[in-house]
Amino acid sequence: MRVLVVSDIHSNIEALHAVLGHAQRQGGFDAVWCTGDIVGYGADPGAVIDALRLLGATCVCGNHDLAACGRIGVNDFNPAAADAAIWTRGALSEAERDHLESLPLIARAEDVTLVHGSLREPEWEYLLDHEGARAQFERQQTPWSIVGHSHLQFICIEHPEGPPRFHMTSDGEEIMLDDTRVILNAGSVGQPRDGDPRAGYMLLDTGMRIVSWHRVRYDVARTAAKIRAAGLPHILAARLFEGQ
Repeated sequence: MRVLVVSDIHSNIEALHAVLGHAQRQGGFDAVWCTGDIVGYGADPGAVIDALRLLGATCVCGNHDLAACGRIGVNDFNPAAADAAIWTRGALSEAERDHLESLPLIARAEDVTLVHGSLREPEWEYLLDHEGARAQFERQQTPWSIVGHSHLQFICIEHPEGPPRFHMTSDGEEIMLDDTRVILNAGSVGQPRDGDPRAGYMLLDTGMRIVSWHRVRYDVARTAAKIRAAGLPHILAARLFEGQ
């Protein structure tokens, strides 16, 4: 099965549409998996939720999704993120909030584990170091897991005789997976943070055991204008142009 993996869309419908079109041109996909933070920061939360539901996407809940549906507060968010979470909560319909509330923190699909942060701390942990990776592998009961939250594209490979190895991937990079356990991150569709403003996503062929990472341009100016027009913090618009 060929799977389009997305994460951290953050209410950015322009970026999501660009990713969907680009993935179709790369050979298409049979399923969509999302590792959370569907909403937050951007101005189109309902449109993104609707798009994923139409695709029949398998999704887990991220910290911004939890805040938007009222499952957690915003005390642990920075001011701009808190303002956006509160705005999003008010912008969503009851049905959209109910949908976010129904999403699990951890899911399994095709013998792959999906979680937003980590299996140790699904909502909040940024899985970016050896200690966090070890803790993930200790809890990981499938050959592969996919995380989000950091907005960075990478593969982390388990090494029983040494520390797990992180490799930050590049646009178009393709890796053949074997029986070694790995942690994957598709990066961020709607708010990349690696200095590249292009939307990021991942394609995973579970039969061929091939994973690839991709970047695609989208209309950043349109997305930023919507954020400003909605009265959301202007920094959330400005950072999109820098990929930060």
